[in-house]
Amino acid sequence: MNTTKNETPRIWIACLAAYNEGTLHGEWVDVTDYEDLIEAKDRIIASSPAFHPEEWAIFDYEGFYGLDLGEYAGFEEVARIAEMIETHGEAFAAFAGHVGLEFATEEKFLEDFCGQWASEVQFAEELFDEVYPLEGVHEAVRMYIDYEKFARDLFINDYYSVDSAEGGIFVFYRT
Repeated sequence: MNTTKNETPRIWIACLAAYNEGTLHGEWVDVTDYEDLIEAKDRIIASSPAFHPEEWAIFDYEGFYGLDLGEYAGFEEVARIAEMIETHGEAFAAFAGHVGLEFATEEKFLEDFCGQWASEVQFAEELFDEVYPLEGVHEAVRMYIDYEKFARDLFINDYYSVDSAEGGIFVFYRT
């Protein structure tokens, strides 16, 4: 499985009967919409060299940022996830990997996604400074704020983070 970025999500659809008979028969299909996937699956099954081909599986996929689709994910779900990845990028793939494909909706993603930061401590520092503005407070007082402990507490209860392949982390509300 590839975890490349900036690719159109696509899957390798294979005929299981051909595979079981010792032939790898299938093709890469861009995951553009549900109907395209059904047409591709029907074309692969119809052109299979196997005796009585009927079943198919997803043998590989790319453009999903390492998100595990599995061999038997439904085309409707795969198309929905691919559309969200094309819209929101790696952050949506990270979210879907954490909450599960069936719970990864755009509405829930937009509700929970906080953004991308270099680290949990950087997120905590920015959040602290936003909630408790220390403008005008002497620097000697600021040095007593322990952002690392504040970050630890935030990520125990209220937030979670997922590493980004591009570096840094994605931060989400824990709901």
